[in-house]
Amino acid sequence: MMTDSVYQLPRTTPEAQGITSSGVLDFIDALDALDEIHSVMILRHGAVVAEGWWRPYGPQHPHMMYSLSKSFTSTAVGLAIHEGRFSLDDRVVSFFPQDVPEEVSANLAAMQVRHLLSMSTGHAVDTMPSLVERSDGRWKRAFFEVPVAHPPGTHFLYNTGATYMLAAIVQKTTGQMLLHYLQPRLFEPLGIEHPTWFESPEGIHLGGTGLSIRTEDIARFGQLYLQNGVWQGEQIIPSAWVEEATTSKITHDREDSIDWIQGYGYQFWRCRHDAYRGDGAFGQFCVVMPEQDAVVAITSATMDMQTTLNRLWDILLPAMQPDALTDYPTVNSKLNGRLASLSRPPVQGQPDSPTTADVSGRVYHFDANDYQFSTIRLDFVNAADLSDTACTVTLTRNGKDVVIPCGFGVWLPGQMPMFNEIERWVIEAAPVVTSGAWTADDRFTLVMRYYETPFVQTLTCQFDGDTLTITVQANVSLGGVPEPVLLTARA
Repeated sequence: MMTDSVYQLPRTTPEAQGITSSGVLDFIDALDALDEIHSVMILRHGAVVAEGWWRPYGPQHPHMMYSLSKSFTSTAVGLAIHEGRFSLDDRVVSFFPQDVPEEVSANLAAMQVRHLLSMSTGHAVDTMPSLVERSDGRWKRAFFEVPVAHPPGTHFLYNTGATYMLAAIVQKTTGQMLLHYLQPRLFEPLGIEHPTWFESPEGIHLGGTGLSIRTEDIARFGQLYLQNGVWQGEQIIPSAWVEEATTSKITHDREDSIDWIQGYGYQFWRCRHDAYRGDGAFGQFCVVMPEQDAVVAITSATMDMQTTLNRLWDILLPAMQPDALTDYPTVNSKLNGRLASLSRPPVQGQPDSPTTADVSGRVYHFDANDYQFSTIRLDFVNAADLSDTACTVTLTRNGKDVVIPCGFGVWLPGQMPMFNEIERWVIEAAPVVTSGAWTADDRFTLVMRYYETPFVQTLTCQFDGDTLTITVQANVSLGGVPEPVLLTARA
């Protein structure tokens, strides 16, 4: 059985690895000003020089990786190719003849494994929506039915469905699902414990998204690539694959984001400063900096990922020097104190209101809504007896009660259904922490943080006689800046 102590990355001061504590402190302050970072870990010469989590996020919690999952799928492909399971030149249609349409276009017939890896399949649109919308659950067939508009290898298009097909090929040729195949080859050697991965209706891990691991696991993965696939003296990944996967294969013209036009390898992005990275929606980063012998791991919930990278290049990179530096205990102590104090504060407001007595314990019945909630009840704690709990929220969904403790001045843990509008998955009991307060006499605001994901929901409960209007505001969305959702309920 693995234990963290066996695989713990060494810890040291920034100066011991040639980075100024003041530069790291400036970088942390710049990240803290963004909306919003959940964790950061900085490695130099194989040692952790700084790490921090914005409470209630913590080092023990996994975090949803979104497209950073793709780099792990690429690793599985490299390992399977090294084992002789298939090759880069194999035609994609050859793996799944039962899912191929009767008429195969010349472009589809020409598509190879390498084109899936480099996002150059020739599609004009991301195939993933067609996969998840497939009513019979046959995602591979749905992929083949999307027209291939361009000759493969000539046109870049970010295509999460292509990575799903890589996961399907690994499973077809190895007889193991992606996570299970990687378990003894990657996760166990690196000490990555309890990774999870969403799977499709076909029983295939999604590949392009859906992996959940911890921040230090991201850092270990980046360090493995920085060391050309060697871990504790053992060649875990072939060094040739590290080179192949992280070298640019194709470029594109996303001019609004400079770190996205440096080139794309095999499920890895190139960066400025001769660096490369795996990344995922809302700012899940594994940045590998070979020239500086450094790795930066970040989890977050931002709609502006380029700004996060700008902070890295503009602030942290200049703080890196070739040789060890003199320690400055005062500055280092200030940095450590700053890292220890990082947090996302609970809701600010009052513990009680003149409205409390009228609404506490009342059952409100929802109008029809997409969340499938039928009733809600808020049981407020008497202000004189108030400890950490502001109220208990009971939501009824599909005939089942979901009870959520809501903290005042603190985050209280619970479980809550969580929905995703793009991949169409539902987690029925996602871990959540909740905080709430009266932000006006007739308005109670509660915030739910799904702390193993990028997602935060703010529920503004407006009481007016027998009517309760709840405005639900999500923080981020794959479809762009999320619009608020209005729910109406009546006593």
